[in-house]
Amino acid sequence: MRATRTPSSINIDGKLNEPAWAGAVPSGDFTESYPKVGAKPVDPTEVRVLYDDDALYVGVRMFDARPDSIAAQLARRDASGIYSDWLHVMVDSYRDRRTSFRFSVNPRGVQKDVLEFDDIGGEDLNWDAVWQVATTVDSLGWIAEYRIPFSQLRFGGAQKGVERIWGIQIMRDIARRNERDSWSPWKQTDPGFVSFEGDLAGIVDIPTPRRLELMPYASARLTRAPGDPANPFYRANDTKPSVGADFKYGLPSGLTLTATVNPDFGQVEVDPAVVNLSAYETFFPEKRPFFVEGANIFNIGTFTGGPGYGNQQIFYSRRIGRSPQRFASGQFVDAPDATTILGAGKVTGKVGAWTVGLLNALTGEENARVIDASDAESTTAVEPLTNYFVGRVSRDFRGANTIISFGGTAVNRDLSDTVFKNLLRSSADVGSLDFIHRWANKQWSLTGAFSRSLIEGSTAAIQSAQQSSARYYQRPDADYLDLDPTANSLSGYSTKLGLTKSGTWRFAATAKDISPGFEVNDLGFMGRVDYRNVGASGSYNNTEAGKLLRGYSLFMGTNHAWNYGGDKIWTSVFNQVTLNLTNLWSIYGGTEYDPSAIDDRLTRGGPRGRQPTQWGAWTEIVTDNRKVVSYDLYADYFGDEANGYAKDLSFGVDIRPSSSVHVIVTPALSLLHNTIQFVRSSTDALDTQTFGRRYVFSDLFQTTLSATTRVEWTLTPLLSFQLYAQPFASAGRFKDFKELSAPGTQEYAVYGRDNGSTIAPVFDPTTGKTLSYAVDPDGPGAAPAFSIENPDFRTHSLRGNAVVRWEYRPGSALFFVWQQQREDFLPFEGGFRTGREAREIFGRPSNVFLVKATYWFARYFVLEVYLTRSVRAAAYRQIHGYL
Repeated sequence: MRATRTPSSINIDGKLNEPAWAGAVPSGDFTESYPKVGAKPVDPTEVRVLYDDDALYVGVRMFDARPDSIAAQLARRDASGIYSDWLHVMVDSYRDRRTSFRFSVNPRGVQKDVLEFDDIGGEDLNWDAVWQVATTVDSLGWIAEYRIPFSQLRFGGAQKGVERIWGIQIMRDIARRNERDSWSPWKQTDPGFVSFEGDLAGIVDIPTPRRLELMPYASARLTRAPGDPANPFYRANDTKPSVGADFKYGLPSGLTLTATVNPDFGQVEVDPAVVNLSAYETFFPEKRPFFVEGANIFNIGTFTGGPGYGNQQIFYSRRIGRSPQRFASGQFVDAPDATTILGAGKVTGKVGAWTVGLLNALTGEENARVIDASDAESTTAVEPLTNYFVGRVSRDFRGANTIISFGGTAVNRDLSDTVFKNLLRSSADVGSLDFIHRWANKQWSLTGAFSRSLIEGSTAAIQSAQQSSARYYQRPDADYLDLDPTANSLSGYSTKLGLTKSGTWRFAATAKDISPGFEVNDLGFMGRVDYRNVGASGSYNNTEAGKLLRGYSLFMGTNHAWNYGGDKIWTSVFNQVTLNLTNLWSIYGGTEYDPSAIDDRLTRGGPRGRQPTQWGAWTEIVTDNRKVVSYDLYADYFGDEANGYAKDLSFGVDIRPSSSVHVIVTPALSLLHNTIQFVRSSTDALDTQTFGRRYVFSDLFQTTLSATTRVEWTLTPLLSFQLYAQPFASAGRFKDFKELSAPGTQEYAVYGRDNGSTIAPVFDPTTGKTLSYAVDPDGPGAAPAFSIENPDFRTHSLRGNAVVRWEYRPGSALFFVWQQQREDFLPFEGGFRTGREAREIFGRPSNVFLVKATYWFARYFVLEVYLTRSVRAAAYRQIHGYL
């Protein structure tokens, strides 16, 4: 496709009536990507491209024989999952065949901008650009007219008179036929996406833009929460004003410097409620715009393979600004909920064949105010001053078919306050080398990553790391591990390889080796280490539409893992069937079989346990989303040889009562019977078979009920209302307390039944609740008795937020936010009664009200209007010094 320089200005009105459009060469050779692969579309599309010194202009005429059937849902910017026709314009200005800037619009003018990365499968929905588009719908179909400023793209300089060649792709989605038409041919089974773009030629002598974007913000927050009036720290109305700024500066050769000072993320959606009874923390995805945008560049040590066991994410940006890690106790405590990010900056982009990503963030020391039992007030530190750094540099070879990357993370804490020395590590470093090598027209790929970690600190901090749930060096029957109480450092490594083949017949395999000392949790996220893993899968994918099916796929795989001691800790065999029907329903289903295996984490630092053999099946049915009301039904059942089970049922309802309102409600029910829920361990020198300790378990019966609700009401593409709410209730009842009889087996002695043992409840004389259980494990006089605190629980939560967003000028927005949280935790109670739990969800609320305004300055000279000469000169010196 050739772009034509326009001699006159273009008015973006969605009409294509300027003479320059008539003089541009149209291109209309589209083909179907699906459902009829390679067919000529029923409704043609024509594309024209113009440019001037400042912007790229794209005009697209989409013919439609039934214009009254064009799907045009109104939604907020960057909305996903809506039923609508779409037009996608993708520009690979780097021309690296891996990265593309996507500008999408629907017939109602709803904009969506996305950064496509890693050629296939990578999408950054949080990348935001400032660009214009207008649409019109007429008797012939609809039109989209774009203006994409060159300042929003990334490219280097070129010699005068030399023609630039960029990648370009135009895709059109026709919702009522679930059809995609592509200008440059592409199908779903192709081994790439960006690499299948065509060429955009004809652009000559455009200046390389120097971008400086500044976005200051101001916000005011009011918190109204229940509290104790006797608490001197309590404020019924707690207000907090805040100011800060983000800015971007376009460095030479396609790099961008992005920085934020005192960022505010009050408009970000809250995390859902969970009940976590495992030894590992819960993973929540990053939602803060500064960290999400461009996050793909920082995917350190990643690889692509088949089924895998365990996961280690070297960079997990939610560690920056995390909740304080030291708990302050006292009669009354005023502690911060999160660590303040004083400032953060990053440099990202491409320079020739090099991709660069550097990020640094500084969080301040946090303190809590405490009033002790004697009414004395003091201040104590709960989080130290900390610097976080992450970097990654990649080099393309063979037209980006071979890519080698190296990078790492570093965390450094100021532990001058002695309260942290035995709690936190002073430093944590990770270095990584990863690669991808593709051949056979990208059908085959080999990926790999080698990473090494080092943490340093006091002997107490390092001993805590050795004894953490990630590795449990203290396990008494792990003769390959040594707990070293004198160590002041811990190191380890991770090696991963993945082999994949794409196409109609697909294959994927994984091999991993994660040493016991590998540790990335200071700036990453991981569960367990200490394992070796192999997995493989294969699938057949048919995308040829027939009378009943638009396509289908058959998948099966297997996965295996061993710890470093040679114990088999995981075996799994599974399959999946996907059916896409011609009526636009989809049916999914699968089964899984997991033979009994050693569980070296079951006793949480004690000897090995064993998981029972498990099996299960699941299915999901998704109905036609062209309807005003559509449904998503999911159900699964997994059982085991010990009569345990997990049953899950969810029923999503998607409602579009009008073209501007979208409602999704998903109630979900979960029933769990875990026959070996860990409760506690108890010292017993007489029990030599379990190394002098008793490891107590119980049957856990847990019921969880929730209903995730999302409402989107869009008045215009620039003014929208969003609501997220999740009522949540869960209750757990513990029954049949027992202890592990022999390591590595499924043999348990049930208290009150085996070995002459007894167990008796201890009641609260006032409420009648069972507070604990008195246990004599071997009968009178044989071994000391001990007690078990009653672990039964009920918990309720209602979390939600409502956001009104008004983009009052390009790049600038005003937010009105309401967040509400209601939650309680009731110990010693375990029965689930639906009516009671539903009522108790609506307890005393905590409300947060936030107003936030941002203003986008596109160029520095715009600021000069507001500055006197002396202030302007000082500002120049400050900014130039900072850069």
